[in-house]
Amino acid sequence: MSAERVAATERLAIGLAHSKLILIGEHAVVHGQPAIALPFPLIGVESVIEYVPGACQMDSTFYHGPLHSAPNSLKGIVKSIQATLLHLNLPERDLLIQIKSSIPPGKGLGSSASVAIAVVKSLFAYADQPYSKEELLYLANIAEKHNHGAPSGIDTLTITSECPVWFEKENPVDYIKLNDDFHFIVADSGNIGDTRTAVESVTNLLKAAPKMIQSKIERLGELTYQAKDALEKAGKQFLGQLLNEAQKELEALGVSDEALNKLINFARQEGALGAKLTGAGYGGCIIALAQNEVHSRQLAEKLKKFGADAVWPFVLKKKD
Repeated sequence: MSAERVAATERLAIGLAHSKLILIGEHAVVHGQPAIALPFPLIGVESVIEYVPGACQMDSTFYHGPLHSAPNSLKGIVKSIQATLLHLNLPERDLLIQIKSSIPPGKGLGSSASVAIAVVKSLFAYADQPYSKEELLYLANIAEKHNHGAPSGIDTLTITSECPVWFEKENPVDYIKLNDDFHFIVADSGNIGDTRTAVESVTNLLKAAPKMIQSKIERLGELTYQAKDALEKAGKQFLGQLLNEAQKELEALGVSDEALNKLINFARQEGALGAKLTGAGYGGCIIALAQNEVHSRQLAEKLKKFGADAVWPFVLKKKD
C-alpha cells in the first residue's frame, strides 16, 4: 500500500501508511549516532473518517467509543487527533475515526507512528486540505512523544518515505540509493517489546558507566556508516557481517532477549548472511539478510517451522 495514497469524498476520507524497520543503529540514534531505517510496505494502517453526528468517536481493535474517553494507551493518538483538528480549524465532533492496522503493536515496526501518520492524513483529506511533510511529521510526532518519551523521530520519517532513510538527530535527513536488490526476512519473536523502557534502560546504563557504554554507542555508529557503504556498493556479505557485529553491541547493551537470540542464531545457522534484532529490543522482531530470493523463501519457511510468531520475507529493491 502506498504511503501517499489518500482519497476523500464529502463525508468519507481515507489515509494510509506503511510500516518501518530499523536496519541498523537502534539506541545509538537516540544518543547522536546515525541509523538506517527501511520502509516496510508489507503491513500498514488505514484510517477511515466518516461524518457521524454527535461526539467524536474512535473505532479500533483496542477501543470503540468517544474520543475523550479513550484509554491511556491511546492518549498519544488522541492528542495527535486533537492537535490536527485544531490545526485544521475543525470541531472535535461529528466524526467517526476508524483505524484498521495489520501491524502488530510492540514489535519495533512503527505501529504507533503508522497509526498517527494514517490518521493525520485522513483528517487532512476530510478537511480537503493539502499538507506539507513538515506538518504531517509535526502532528504525528505529538503521538510519538507521548508514547515513547523522547523518540528520535526516525519512525515517522521512514513511514513517509519510499526508500531507505539515513537519519541523524539535528542533521538533514538523507536517502540511500541501493546498488542491488537485498532480500530480507523479518521474524516476530512473539514477545511484546517496550520501546520506552528499553530506551530508558540504555540511557541509565550510559549514566552508570559512561565510558564503556559510550564506546558501544560509538561502535554502533561506525557500523552504521559502513552499512551505508555496503548498501550503496552492493556488499551483501559485508552488510551481513555488519548486522552480526551490531547485534553483539546490542546484546552488550542488554536489549536483546532469549527469544530474539534464538531466532537470530537459527537464521545464521540456516545460512543468513547476517541477523540482528530490529527496533528497541526487549521482545519484538529480528531482521535477517538472505543470500538471494530463493534462500529468502526457504529461510522464511524454516523460521515459521522453528516457531517464529509471524514471518515476512521482503525485498529492498534497487531503484532504476
